[in-house]
Amino acid sequence: MKKNLYFVLVVLLVLFGCNAKEPATDNTLLINNVNGYSMTDNGLQQFGAILIDAGKVVKTGATDSLNAQTTNPIVNGGGKTLLPGLIDAHGHVLGLGRLRMEVDLVGAQSIEEALQRIAVFANENPDLPWIIGQGWNQVFWPGKEYPTAADLDSLNLGKPIWMERVDGHAGWANSAAMEIAEVTAETVSPAGGEIITNDDGVPSGIFIDLSMPLVVQHLPKADDTTQRKALQLSQAETSSLGLTSVHDAGVNASLIPLLKEFAEKDQLPTRLYTMLGGEEAFDQFQTPLTGYADDKLSVRSVKLYADGALGSRGAAMIAPYNDREDSRGLLFESQEDMNRMVSKIHAAGFQVNVHAIGDLANQQVLNAFAELGPQANAKMRHRIEHAQVIDIDDLKRFSQLNVIASMQPTHATSDMNMAEDRVGAARIKGAYAWKTLLDDNARIAAGSDFPVESANPFWGLHAAVTRQNQSNEPAQGWYKNEAMSREQALYTFTLGAAYAAHQDKILGSLEPGKWADFILIDQDFFKIPAENIWQIEVLETWQAGRQVYKKP
Repeated sequence: MKKNLYFVLVVLLVLFGCNAKEPATDNTLLINNVNGYSMTDNGLQQFGAILIDAGKVVKTGATDSLNAQTTNPIVNGGGKTLLPGLIDAHGHVLGLGRLRMEVDLVGAQSIEEALQRIAVFANENPDLPWIIGQGWNQVFWPGKEYPTAADLDSLNLGKPIWMERVDGHAGWANSAAMEIAEVTAETVSPAGGEIITNDDGVPSGIFIDLSMPLVVQHLPKADDTTQRKALQLSQAETSSLGLTSVHDAGVNASLIPLLKEFAEKDQLPTRLYTMLGGEEAFDQFQTPLTGYADDKLSVRSVKLYADGALGSRGAAMIAPYNDREDSRGLLFESQEDMNRMVSKIHAAGFQVNVHAIGDLANQQVLNAFAELGPQANAKMRHRIEHAQVIDIDDLKRFSQLNVIASMQPTHATSDMNMAEDRVGAARIKGAYAWKTLLDDNARIAAGSDFPVESANPFWGLHAAVTRQNQSNEPAQGWYKNEAMSREQALYTFTLGAAYAAHQDKILGSLEPGKWADFILIDQDFFKIPAENIWQIEVLETWQAGRQVYKKP
């Protein structure tokens, strides 16, 4: 309850700030006495003051040189470190908000803890027809085995239960939910999905990837009030974490009017670069939307899927899994169909962003982009989302084909307890290979994949630099040879992410003419010990030269 009250408070603070302050027009604002940093294409820029007019950067420089350029009141930054607003290149905005309204199983260390959280939520919400949640990860549980419907049935809640795995690529249902979905021992797993069964051939309650819709189609539909609340909660949280822009990784076309409304009403303290979720959503929304409401909203990309996730063994692999020799994962599309969709969306002037985690899936998507050619890929800035496990011979194809790798650093530190078990010692050398890609002049846009991982970008920056978890393990970093420098990490969370959204001319750095999106933080990112980066806290978040969040 304390967590929910906190987020409601932050929502009110953010929305009040957004509605109470009008953007600057012809008045300048000088923020001086700061320890300012900004990555540019020419390297790291440092400054002591920033001059802003009409929400955009006029110039940065030494405090003394800029003080004389305005007669308006000057904001004293108190010597705090100032960074460009951070950009998450892959998150799920409504998913984050919904998580704050549903059962939160993130971090549960055992099935007993997961069941206890479900029971508490159900007791606090007795009128809900379904108990829905997300975030479980059996890899963290003793035995690492999938849970079952019988486990949920033991709660005796008398209503259907559906819990999605932390990566969103597996679902856990109780018997009541499977009865509603009419899933029985005779139900055949759909292409690209798997219904896990027990030794007797009876569905266990676990649904992998494209088998999940068998149950999901029966869940109560989120109404307008629910969607609005989820968006408000998500925006409040992301702005409080220093995110001034998020690439929203897959939404229904029906949600675009709501996003436009929030943008028009100046209720998006975190800008949204929205990906349409799949070919069907693209078919319903065929004209790109760019720079809407002072660049608060853009819809010019489409999210496709090539495979599932590594933790649920749904990622499509060239060779069988190291820890399950009868499985190579699940490839969602044929090469012909992937080529067709990529070509169709590209021809309509949309960027194509394809989820690919396994080496076979990455290879398939690279093959599809190869059909377009490097020049076309560079023009539209096509991306592979996750680019997680890549065949060694395919790594160089990212730079050769001008394909952006949209990667999430905390996936490496979350997956390191199982990734090598899944793929083996040889294939792991092509996994989470950030430094190899950067050394080959490939472009990386960094994100988190929230709510799969925390939306806190400093957790991602920490993982990128240290290859360690927040307990500073392993001591030398997990495959530390693939770590980024601090400059590279900050670039991928700012200008690299902006480039991946066709927004590097307006966002991503504090250069003249760009929107003055920036944050003030409590520690110097470039000087504190690397193991402490994840502990950095955001003191203030500014969008277009006005404060949209201040730490209470």
